[in-house]
Amino acid sequence: MTTIDRITHTRDTALVRTARDVVLLLARIGLGVIMLAHAKLEYDFGGSLAGVGRMFAESGIPLGTLTGPANVLFEVVGGIAMILGAAVRLVGVLMALNMAGAWIFVHTSGLLAMDHNGPELVIALGLLSLVLAVTGSGRFGLDHLIARRRASRTAT
Repeated sequence: MTTIDRITHTRDTALVRTARDVVLLLARIGLGVIMLAHAKLEYDFGGSLAGVGRMFAESGIPLGTLTGPANVLFEVVGGIAMILGAAVRLVGVLMALNMAGAWIFVHTSGLLAMDHNGPELVIALGLLSLVLAVTGSGRFGLDHLIARRRASRTAT
């Protein structure tokens, strides 16, 4: 490999890595905003955290008075964490589990039922959550900054 080839390869690799990190940033922000909006929607429907719990219980969701408020709080905290790129691997797994629960207990219509209760959105959000859990936050997230800081402390 010539010097020119090495320079071109290094530049291309840096470009691909930057593109990957920008896409991860956009995916994290998108997922986080959707989670925050969903938490607000649930809270508005319930009128309070206790109201969300009653709404979950009336919908037949197990332990609704506990899982309703916990769900809203998780979607807020998890949404913010996802936007900031903090604990993305853990939050991604938990969001995927949350979306699996939404699919099982709430969005029970068949795929493409067009009745506004189909599981397509929760499936897509769950899969995106898993992708982020596997890939992590990318360079533009707090996870990367914390890991880099720890590495520099260990090196010194």
